[in-house]
This record gives sequence, C-alpha cells and structure tokens, in this order.
Amino acid sequence: MSFGKRLRALRMKHNFTQQKTADMLNVTMSSYQKYEQNERFPSYEILIKIADTFDVSLDYLLCRDDFIKSHEASADEY
Repeated sequence: MSFGKRLRALRMKHNFTQQKTADMLNVTMSSYQKYEQNERFPSYEILIKIADTFDVSLDYLLCRDDFIKSHEASADEY
C-alpha cells in the first residue's frame, strides 16, 4: 500500500473530509490532495502532524510496518 492510499484510508476511517484534514494540518486543499494522490510528499513537520492527528507511527505512514514486523524475530535474538 502506498503512502497516499494509507493516508486516504486513515482520513476515511476518521470520517474527515479532505478540506477538514488539510485545515487541521495547516496546508492547502490542493497540497493535501496531492499527498493522497502520491503526486507530492509532505515535509517532515507535516508528516509528524499527520501521525499525531491519526495517532499512528511514522513507520506506519511510511508503509514500513511490514518491514519492521519481518525483522522483529531477528531483533529479538539480540
């Protein structure tokens, strides 16, 4: 799943409109739409705001949760 799809799914889960989400993140509607369409990637500051808004980790937003899960067993060994 891409960042944009994951972002859209989180927004929909919370029943937020694109405009409401853009307002909460203090970005333009156009910028926010480009995040969901994978045409633009948010700055680190906005990425942190997104994670805080939806109460998810940055790894989840960046689609690294599968990567982390696949390495948990080897990390536990140390």
